[in-house]
Amino acid sequence: MLGRLLILFLCIPLIELGLLILVSQHTGLPFTIALVLITGLLGASLSRSQGLKAWNSVQTELRSGRMPSDSLFDGLMILLAGAFLITPGILTDLVGFSLLTPPFRRILQRYLMKRIGVNLSIQTPSANWTGTSQQTRQPDDDVIDVEFQEHDD
Repeated sequence: MLGRLLILFLCIPLIELGLLILVSQHTGLPFTIALVLITGLLGASLSRSQGLKAWNSVQTELRSGRMPSDSLFDGLMILLAGAFLITPGILTDLVGFSLLTPPFRRILQRYLMKRIGVNLSIQTPSANWTGTSQQTRQPDDDVIDVEFQEHDD
């Protein structure tokens, strides 16, 4: 695992540097610098607006008593996209802009859920009853089992 991370942290910057040199040779240095600055600013702006939208979606789902798993995943991917977009480079910009598109995020979410599996255990207290509810969800499972105990005071 450490070897893979080391290769990743060495290879990505070298690939980015090579791509930036290649682009600057074909378009000129001012265009390449402008490209890096514009994609960074545009990416930060898009990440901020989509991040606020995801945050509001999480809040709405929590208020309605639902688990905001999709919204949390979206928020995490948007945060990651912002990090990629403010990093100077062409490859990271492509990955960052891809993460900002909802269809790509859905594909990535399905892939990751199948790859790592999902087993959520949620305990939520409520004002109307004392106890906990436990929900267990498996990948590609549309049924959520819920158990709770209601106590009258």
